[in-house]
Amino acid sequence: MKNGGAPAAWTYANIDYMKGQLNSLGFALDWERELATCKPDYYRWEQWLFTRLFEKGVIYKKNGVVNWDPVDQTVLANEQVIDGRGWRSGALVEKREIPMYYFAITQYADELLSSLDTLDGWPEQVKTMQRNWIGKSYGADVSFAYDEASIGHAGALKVYTTRPDTLMGATYVAVAAEHPLAQQAAGSNPALQAFIAECKGLPVAEADVAKMEKKGMDTGLCVIHPLTGAKLPVWVANYVLWGYGEGAVMAVPAHDERDFEFANKYGLTIQQVYRPLEGADNFDSKLWQDWYASKDDSIRTVNSGKYDNLSYSAAFDAIVADLEAKSAGAKKTQYRLRDWGISRQRYWGCPIPIIHCPCCGDVPVPEKDLPVVLPENVIPDGAGSPLAKMPEFYETTCPKCGGAAKRETDTMDTFVESSWYYARYASPQCDSAMVDKKAADYWLPVDQYVGGIEHAILHLLYARFFHKLMRDEGLVSSDEPFKSLLTQGMVVCETFYRDLPNGSKDWIAPQDVVLERDGKGKIIAATHRVDGQPVAIGGIEKMSKSKNNGVDPQAFIEHYGADTARLFMMFAAPPEQSLEWSDAGVEGAFRFLKRLWKVVKDHADGGVVAAYTAGELSADLKALRFKLHSTIQKVADDYGRRQQFNTAIAAVMELLNTYDKTDKWRRWPCSGSGSAGSRHHPAGADRAAHHRCVVERPASGQRAAGARLAERG
Repeated sequence: MKNGGAPAAWTYANIDYMKGQLNSLGFALDWERELATCKPDYYRWEQWLFTRLFEKGVIYKKNGVVNWDPVDQTVLANEQVIDGRGWRSGALVEKREIPMYYFAITQYADELLSSLDTLDGWPEQVKTMQRNWIGKSYGADVSFAYDEASIGHAGALKVYTTRPDTLMGATYVAVAAEHPLAQQAAGSNPALQAFIAECKGLPVAEADVAKMEKKGMDTGLCVIHPLTGAKLPVWVANYVLWGYGEGAVMAVPAHDERDFEFANKYGLTIQQVYRPLEGADNFDSKLWQDWYASKDDSIRTVNSGKYDNLSYSAAFDAIVADLEAKSAGAKKTQYRLRDWGISRQRYWGCPIPIIHCPCCGDVPVPEKDLPVVLPENVIPDGAGSPLAKMPEFYETTCPKCGGAAKRETDTMDTFVESSWYYARYASPQCDSAMVDKKAADYWLPVDQYVGGIEHAILHLLYARFFHKLMRDEGLVSSDEPFKSLLTQGMVVCETFYRDLPNGSKDWIAPQDVVLERDGKGKIIAATHRVDGQPVAIGGIEKMSKSKNNGVDPQAFIEHYGADTARLFMMFAAPPEQSLEWSDAGVEGAFRFLKRLWKVVKDHADGGVVAAYTAGELSADLKALRFKLHSTIQKVADDYGRRQQFNTAIAAVMELLNTYDKTDKWRRWPCSGSGSAGSRHHPAGADRAAHHRCVVERPASGQRAAGARLAERG
């Protein structure tokens, strides 16, 4: 949109350009297996799998409250909202309710969790992040009957809690802004309407919600405590998220820190229901202490009637049993993981293969009519999806009844394309199946996968999910896609931008910025190279198209050569750590290569090395020979076993430094006779020439006993 061009032409041109760069860098890539996920011969099979899963119910459609990026005009997954802003545009994300297609990834939650234990070649950090994201917990569903006098009709508020043992301490319930009770109460309450609107503009990530100030409003509605019969007020609270559980929580301020903060702010009742087993009871309703949230044997119930003096586990079991007896609750295993919403209201993506018929409903596109091809001659203007404005795309007939129908104009989240490409590499030219089973069984699972840790709960989790989907369709035999995982660090670089009137940012490439630094090298000002006007400094972030802070390697290849570019990338940091791009670092790599080249060239230009017959090597030369062989050993281990290329390069640099510092000019007697190819002086050479006969370097390998002789100067 920024360049006013068709995404297809732009993408294919970029592929050609970057392919040329990869070739110029000398990487050993098998181009016979090249694929592009935006080509119909690839996404055709994605659509094929979609229709299969839709018919099985693994993909379904429902209305949902989504994260809406007002600049990109599309839906974002929770994982794509960073600090309340869209991960690409940086715009404040809004909440909207629209129809969406979902992958039922929660159907695989237990297997996704348990099979992490089989991934011995994965970093523990990544597995921990996925375990936490899946978030298996044990608790209970609790039903709070509506107080019909305040609500006006019968019903029940359903809450999932991991702490049913604290139910006797519940003093209010809190609901999300989108909850039906909140909407009902707001109908005649302008102040509550305004507060709900405010809540809908807040961050949706749980980490962000945990840090922000807790706010709420009383709805004037009440529900009934299932065990005591007491009326509990219903509040709308900004820390309760719609889409997580039932969008409602039972608040136990004495034993939940969020509820404690909220209740103290609004003067709500705080009912203690646990005390320390030993020592004095030092509970203070104004001062939070960590033991309030304990779940071990150090506490016992109090102020809980028939449940007094019970441990955590005993209280849990007793209260859940009574809830079940009253049909007011039941024990439940819950997952934090939510189903994956994949609908995107944008053009550049795989078309969703569904036809909407007024008579037959949502009908999958028959296999014979796949792929549904995305038109490639479209130039988006940013005002919604162009497909929704193209009758030639969306007007069609129903495959079932033959009547007039409309094609779906949403496209899939592009994480769908990146979730299975690794499997397509096994048989990229296969035109009869998504993956050729024989080839997949040979090549999969992937032996060594390299990917950033920033994708631990995005791409890596989705790829594991997709692999299980393909397995259940009989396409692959293995349970997991990647045996071993190396999480390489990100390449980071400075970012610069200017704010635009629509609230987004215009990111400016580092090469277009002139920097002013202080005496310590810190950037203190930045101006645009073209107009000389100031630009904002955004800090150091990973190189990305969205931040326009990628460095084009072509300039470095042309100036320094491909060897320097390769060496710098391997040397600047260990593979698993972030690499800060540095022009000075590239220059340093170039200087080292020149030194290394000169030493080797001088050696080669000197001709054949004569056998060394002058006695034992000096201490310096012994040390140099030891350094040579220890370097060979270290490089072999770093490269072959540890995959730590930077330390292998550092070892070679140390060897070169040791060589340069060695006293190579120590004289010793020479034989005085010369032969072709030998660097001894010819017979009859004068004494001065004889004393210029020196050792330049020891040899290695088969020539380990030899030393090269040359005339100094």
